[in-house]
Amino acid sequence: MTVRLYLASTSPARLSLLRAAGVEPILISPGVDEDEAVAQEALILGRPLSATETVALLARAKAEAVIGSLVDGEPIDGFVLGGDSAFEIEGEVLGKPHDPVVATQRWRQMARVGSGVLFSGHHLIDHRGGRPHAGHSATASAELTFADDLSDSEIAHYVASGEPLEVAGAFTIDGLAGAFITNIVGTPSAVVGLSVPVLRRLFSEHFGIEWNQLWNSPAARGL
Repeated sequence: MTVRLYLASTSPARLSLLRAAGVEPILISPGVDEDEAVAQEALILGRPLSATETVALLARAKAEAVIGSLVDGEPIDGFVLGGDSAFEIEGEVLGKPHDPVVATQRWRQMARVGSGVLFSGHHLIDHRGGRPHAGHSATASAELTFADDLSDSEIAHYVASGEPLEVAGAFTIDGLAGAFITNIVGTPSAVVGLSVPVLRRLFSEHFGIEWNQLWNSPAARGL
């Protein structure tokens, strides 16, 4: 029997990753104010969150935010996945820049420093039977090296494309920025926003579900 997966995200990159891995998820927008959630948690802790803490917090918040949602008038019956990403460089945790000026500053910093680490958080909730049961989290990371000869013109044109404004770290390796990233140490899919091997392990270790049980695309099923 195929296991149904609900993705608490509207990220085209995460959707593309899952589809390529044979899984066609059902998308639900979580509507989480990421900046506010991080700020509130930092206030409680009395310190800034680490990159690992940030992505774990937001992945869980997104998954839990859609609990109780209806899809085509029906309650969720399957597993709910929340995901989040953050980029760390020179000890600073960076989310989405939103603003072109901020994105430009970050790219100049990345070009100067040369490398940073991208963190991806995952939170998976068992919602079979129409009600939430156990939830489990895991994070993954990958170190990226940036081209050491990036020009101000290349950075300006990339920022002007709009691509980096709403993605963690101000880049997407599966898009225009792929030409500016020269090396990755770690799971490549984690850089895109979701580690498929980590998700497979969450299903296997905590729920006894093999990855092929999630395959529901025609290509994966040989249809």
